Amino acid sequence: MNKLDRMDYRILDVLQENGRLPIKILADRVGISVSPCWQRVKKLEKDGIIRRYIAEIAIE
Repeated sequence: MNKLDRMDYRILDVLQENGRLPIKILADRVGISVSPCWQRVKKLEKDGIIRRYIAEIAIE
């Protein structure tokens, strides 16, 4: 696993708030184009940094 850089952390921060964002919106929010953003997300998944996407349920 490679060391995470500042952009990786930015991507992770945004995904922690909303893991279902379309890649275009994620890329816009972190300030890079879609292709590099997609590649970074896939690498984070492959390296086991992102293991799954879950729903947080609020039962009232």
